[in-house]
Amino acid sequence: MPRYEFRCRTCGDTFELSRPMAQSSDPASCPAGHDDTVKLLSTVAVGGTATGSAPAPSSGGGGGGGGGCCGGGCCG
Repeated sequence: MPRYEFRCRTCGDTFELSRPMAQSSDPASCPAGHDDTVKLLSTVAVGGTATGSAPAPSSGGGGGGGGGCCGGGCCG
């Protein structure tokens, strides 16, 4: 179940609630009982670690390949 972060405008407390996505924008009371809260915009970090072990790009010819637009052959 997703977790949503809220901030209480009355006391300034930040808290999280687990609730179904269908209820993501429903009002929430802070743990102190205040009703004047706002849902915060969450950020998601996706990535890996840079270890330097990735293979070097091939400089040889004859490649099709995906990647960027011109690497995939869609540019004239």
